[in-house]
Amino acid sequence: MSFLAAALGDDLTLKIHAAKILVVGAGGIGCELLKNLVLSGFENITIVDLDTIDVSNLNRQFLFRSQHVGMSKAIVAREVALQFNPKATITAHHENIKTSRYSIEYFEQFALVLNALDNVDARKHVNRLCLAANVPLIESGTTGYLGQVSVIQKGTTECYECTEKATAKVYPICTIRSTPDKMVHCIVWAKECYKLLFGKTADSMLYEDPANEDKSAFMDQVLARDLPPAEYARGVFRGLFEDEIQKKLDIKTYKTATKMPQPIVLANLALPPAPVANWNDRMVWSLEAAAQAFLDAVAAILGSNDDVGSLEFDKDDVLAMLFVAAAANLRAHVFQIPTESLFACKGIAGNIIPAIATTNAIVAGLQVLEAFKILRLAAKSASVAETCKYTYCNRSWDGRGVLLNPVALSAPNPKCFVCSRQVLDLALLVKGTTLQQLVDHVLKKRMGMNAPTVSIGANTIYEEGEDAEESLRVNLAKRLDELPGGGIHHDTVLTVEDFSQDFNSSLCIKDWVPPAKAEEEASFNFLLGPEWAKWKADQEPKADVTMHDDDDIVVDDTPGKRKTPSDMPSPAHKRAKH
Repeated sequence: MSFLAAALGDDLTLKIHAAKILVVGAGGIGCELLKNLVLSGFENITIVDLDTIDVSNLNRQFLFRSQHVGMSKAIVAREVALQFNPKATITAHHENIKTSRYSIEYFEQFALVLNALDNVDARKHVNRLCLAANVPLIESGTTGYLGQVSVIQKGTTECYECTEKATAKVYPICTIRSTPDKMVHCIVWAKECYKLLFGKTADSMLYEDPANEDKSAFMDQVLARDLPPAEYARGVFRGLFEDEIQKKLDIKTYKTATKMPQPIVLANLALPPAPVANWNDRMVWSLEAAAQAFLDAVAAILGSNDDVGSLEFDKDDVLAMLFVAAAANLRAHVFQIPTESLFACKGIAGNIIPAIATTNAIVAGLQVLEAFKILRLAAKSASVAETCKYTYCNRSWDGRGVLLNPVALSAPNPKCFVCSRQVLDLALLVKGTTLQQLVDHVLKKRMGMNAPTVSIGANTIYEEGEDAEESLRVNLAKRLDELPGGGIHHDTVLTVEDFSQDFNSSLCIKDWVPPAKAEEEASFNFLLGPEWAKWKADQEPKADVTMHDDDDIVVDDTPGKRKTPSDMPSPAHKRAKH
């Protein structure tokens, strides 16, 4: 009898050998997870990851070495993991899990899916595919010393989207360094760039050992501090926004990117740009203006500060904020991300929480233990909800003196718009919103849809995906009230669907005028689901009765809170196209 069979039993061992497993993600958790799986006897594993290996990964993603920098995480992880168990069959895909080949039918072939992802959008997508394919999903995540593992199964446990996820300002280092897709990623990168140039250089997450042959193209320019300030500024600009980007394009780092990064060639820019009349900090810079602001800020900081080498970013420092806003906007131009004004950049806060290798290892181990429990269930009458746990990893001992806190899995939320198909209220300014904004900001970014179809009654007004009607794209530029089928107005019910996720929901539109302050701070504002109910409740006074004595009653007209139920059915079939 093998050690594995002795520890787990012959029956479970056979199930482990036979189980076909999908691992999504080959980063910090994914490396630990793949190692655990092959050493636990799993022999049929598929791993999917779109990222390439960066120097910053090497301190914790132990399957990778310096010679692997620039290579696919999934492919290298497969090659190294096979050394732990040559009997295993590991299939690696250097692709985005949201591409069409990873369909519901594709997911149905697996006994289990294990997530090792670092972003909410991909988690939502995998959650929906697992629900549609009725395959158990073992979800995981870490934030510094904190971590959690949960199990999701259709109809018996809450899904990933049953509870609103807090928008914590925590960003994966890999995303910031290599694949930014939001302005906030660019701003966090710019703050690290400030530290690299003017602070404790070695403490910046962008810093690399100058002796490393695989170092980024900008490091030599960063360290050339004996140059005059203006010349140094131009050299750093070329290193950050031209040479390094071109180097990564040459080695095919971005071959799976939806939008290909474009280097900024300093020599091609018309500098200095023409001055803008009545300029204010709410205006968005042109590319030339951002470039000039970057060059001016670098030269000014170097020329006016004796503490260069120990500076710390302060958003209230005019020069520091000018540098970060300019660097972030240039980074956004490179990655084709919408740029922001100086005012907006100042309002975006970023907080990097370093990844802790030990937390990743603990979480990956807990995932495999939950996999064992699920595979054992085939011979028992117990369900996933009864057998598996939601386990929290604490940074310090709680009141009971434990670091790992397993709790019962919750039942599905009856108000969840994903697994319970509930209607959502969507409040926005109907005559100030285009269909393009609705699709990009609400359906894709907020609701996590991959290829949405939008219908008003029986009329399909927009769709994406295979066999999509391209002529409907003309509707994207139209205001909501101008759309076919009578347009969208207050209390119009939209049907939104994503056939790639087997997802559908209904949106009840509420014509809403955002507060003036919100209009100044963002280009598009909306309230979704409970946010709309809360906003309405906050506008209406609720009688708060306070007893002062036996006869006197004082009514305090302070805003109260109330909940509004949403129980309208959600249609799930395609409509006629118009």
